[in-house]
Amino acid sequence: MREFDFLEPATVQEASRLLAEHGDDARVIAGGTALMLGMRQRMLAPTHLISVARIGRLRGIDIDAQGWLRIGALSRHVDIARSALVRQHAPVLAEMAAQVANPQVRNQGTVGGNLCYADPSTDPPGCLMALDACVVLGSSRAERTLSIEKFLVDYYVTALEPDEIVLEIRVPPQAALAQGAYTRFLRTAAEHRPLVNVALVAHNDGGVCRQARLVVGASTPIPQRLRRVEALLDGSRVDARLAAQAAAMAAAEITPLSDLRGSAEFRRDMVRVVVLRTLARLFGLDINEGVAA
Repeated sequence: MREFDFLEPATVQEASRLLAEHGDDARVIAGGTALMLGMRQRMLAPTHLISVARIGRLRGIDIDAQGWLRIGALSRHVDIARSALVRQHAPVLAEMAAQVANPQVRNQGTVGGNLCYADPSTDPPGCLMALDACVVLGSSRAERTLSIEKFLVDYYVTALEPDEIVLEIRVPPQAALAQGAYTRFLRTAAEHRPLVNVALVAHNDGGVCRQARLVVGASTPIPQRLRRVEALLDGSRVDARLAAQAAAMAAAEITPLSDLRGSAEFRRDMVRVVVLRTLARLFGLDINEGVAA
């Protein structure tokens, strides 16, 4: 690992100016779980690390006057998993955060850093997309808000401008009124990165699905919201037959990755299985997956 300067701005404006000044030679560090690994492997060699740990604007989990859940970018995964406010207003988010990677990463990694890295095989982005969450970005110029769908652009690519940092994540109040289920599939018990994850947020109205938001992640370059499947589910009574139809449609709708961890064909079939499991959990179904997984 080559030498670098460690900078500690105290404000968003100062951090933004440092990013603009040092350009591609600088990297923002929050929890550092992904960044330090990249530096140790010599995939990254920044001359300046800009720590955002002293910026109070990035901390805290609270509810604003309009009922939105606000999660500071420096919130660790374990903070989200344990937060009484998150468990009350978006319990599926707490459920997801408790499963991220491993205890070391959950106790060090931050949700803001996770989103900025845009690793396709991670947990928070898809769950946040299903919750219709937004990301607030800041610089010395201004603040702006993007939906998760617009923030995540491509494989390891986000909509962040070079002088911007993530300030907070905001979850709308209607998320608290819906039920949610989050399911991940690991290729082996020793792995910490899911091969497939599925987030479903919907109203279970006596077995009838309303206002479904279904997102598949980890098997696609960025989390993919499945609107055709949502349309199939909305207003319908979810039984084992409809769940199987929705799961098959979900598998057909995605554009899966193919790499050393799994072929596109395998990922597509596992998406079908995991969507089926997720629907079964949320709607209390007794299902036959039709495949050993």
